[in-house]
Amino acid sequence: MTNDIYGPFPGGADFAAALTEGQRARYEELGTNLDVVERRIADACAAAGRERSEVTLIVVTKTYPAEDSALLAGLGVTDVAENRDQDAAPKAEQCRNLPLDWHFVGQLQTNKVRSVVRYANHVHSVDRLRLVESLSAAVLKTGRPELGCLVQVALDKEHDEGAHRAGVAPADVAELADAIAGAPGLRLDGVMTVAPLAGPLAGDPARAFDRLAEIATAVRTAHPAATMVSAGMSGDLEQAIAAGATHVRVGTAVLGVRSPLR
Repeated sequence: MTNDIYGPFPGGADFAAALTEGQRARYEELGTNLDVVERRIADACAAAGRERSEVTLIVVTKTYPAEDSALLAGLGVTDVAENRDQDAAPKAEQCRNLPLDWHFVGQLQTNKVRSVVRYANHVHSVDRLRLVESLSAAVLKTGRPELGCLVQVALDKEHDEGAHRAGVAPADVAELADAIAGAPGLRLDGVMTVAPLAGPLAGDPARAFDRLAEIATAVRTAHPAATMVSAGMSGDLEQAIAAGATHVRVGTAVLGVRSPLR
């Protein structure tokens, strides 16, 4: 695959016609997978009495090459997510001319903040005050537009589980949300969670996402513009949508089974 597909392009037939044979096969595979995921989202919205336009699909492209991100853009995907800066930064640079909105969804160390704010428009994984301070300082230093931030909620910590997992306990969400809202250069967009692996909500994503919905409502009471609820992945997007998720983060169902991280 040698031809350059990272520049501006209109998508559709003109874009597809310029692909190599291998690229076209992958393009068609991704398109088929996207169609399946789109049907799932549409059906889940209909079952919940919601409009399809209320839910944004974020395709999680971690471990996959920049070429896949470009092919996804050609298929009309607008939002992509990464969880490791060392992979995301060069990928975002290769795709800098594409109409893609980059989300950072992984645990973020403060020494990676300056890099992440160069390409990400949204950070879903804000879980401590020190990170808020680092993100604010980095945004102000670069002079970039406001960075959208979500409080990552660790639902298992409500039951004294998952002490070493990323995310803040539900009892501490309000304080962190206030800190983000008050930090120069940051914008509080809402909340994010991953279905817990421990505690009474483990294995029950419907109840877990219902609990997140309660937390999200409390955040919106204090910060009405923080309407984003990021929840649900390939295996549980239906339950997340039923509970009010506005953004679902889907990787495997679109891109296929991931190779082990190097």
